Amino acid sequence: MQLEIQAQNSDRGGEMDWLWLSFYHALAMLWATFWALVLGFTISGVLQVFVSKEQMSRTFGRTSLKSVAIATGLGAASSSCSYAAVAAARSAIQQGAALVPALAFMFASTNLVIELGAILWVLMGWQFVLAEVVGAFLLIIFMWLLIRLFLPKHIETEIRAKMTKQEAKQACHSSHSTHLPHVAAATTEQEHKHDRGKWTRVSHAFVADWSMLWKEILAGFLIAGFLATLVPHDWWEALFLQNGPAVVRLIENALVGPFIAVISFVCSVGNIPLASLLWAHGISFGGVISFIYADLLVIPILLIYAKYYGVRAAAWITGIFYVAMVLAGISVDLVFTAFGLIPQGSRPPSAIEHANIIWNYTSWLDLIALIFAAWLLILHFRSRGERHHACH
Repeated sequence: MQLEIQAQNSDRGGEMDWLWLSFYHALAMLWATFWALVLGFTISGVLQVFVSKEQMSRTFGRTSLKSVAIATGLGAASSSCSYAAVAAARSAIQQGAALVPALAFMFASTNLVIELGAILWVLMGWQFVLAEVVGAFLLIIFMWLLIRLFLPKHIETEIRAKMTKQEAKQACHSSHSTHLPHVAAATTEQEHKHDRGKWTRVSHAFVADWSMLWKEILAGFLIAGFLATLVPHDWWEALFLQNGPAVVRLIENALVGPFIAVISFVCSVGNIPLASLLWAHGISFGGVISFIYADLLVIPILLIYAKYYGVRAAAWITGIFYVAMVLAGISVDLVFTAFGLIPQGSRPPSAIEHANIIWNYTSWLDLIALIFAAWLLILHFRSRGERHHACH
């Protein structure tokens, strides 16, 4: 009996050990990257204050190099989570934007945002930031070409017809889901009247972005922390081809990367810690890039595509997205290999597995970021209080 009790206590101790270790990995990684998140969201807020997205429907009615380029630039400035980006693209199409510019905006708003680049730099290095930027432009080009070559012309017509039927019923819901994340960043005359300066509007955008992305960021760190603790190294090594012809390995890794993103349910900035874990355990450079891009293919978002566009249109769009992501990952790998930009030698240990909470220069940066973020929060809530008082 005593032996059974000891065994049960040992099992409970083991459960607590892996549970605590998983949370510790996640918390330590958040500690290491908090300053980068604050910096990224602040820069993003500054961009949002001076970039108006209300002109989108007037600018993107036709598919052209100019409209796609502008959509990409505005998407990079919008700093959307994957769900908000999908809603924004749907709203743009509903208001008259062509399909390709709307989807280019969606890709850019999740893959070219400042905070994602900042976290990527901290966890994985500048080569991955450069690859992310280059690959995002390639992805948009591939998506454009694939839609032009393979998407049946009646699909876009079906999408618009479905939206027309839903417009009256879902007008209120569409407005809320699309514009709510950035409503605080809007620069209407009424808000100008009550705001005391540009930094107040930046604070609104800062708070709106945090409100929109905190769940994805927290989920990304938690999932990566649990995977780092529970998944054996041999499993990761078996998942990706390590040997054989380089071309076969490159293609297989790029094909597998998005599937991991689909089942991880992590999107936008949140999948960078998991990307760090995958890189440490053997996935190729191109496989990492294709994995990061697949934040727009997680299962909940695939269901949203079907709801917005119809099952047949959603299937076409999903297939085109997947092929474009794989091609972008392969292309980036080939280009960076040719220029000698892919990190060589033994892989560094995963940042999520070896993060520690210690007092160092990162801690000072976190402290400065915390004070700055607190100041922005004060500006935000003070402005809200003034507006509320003025309305009454």
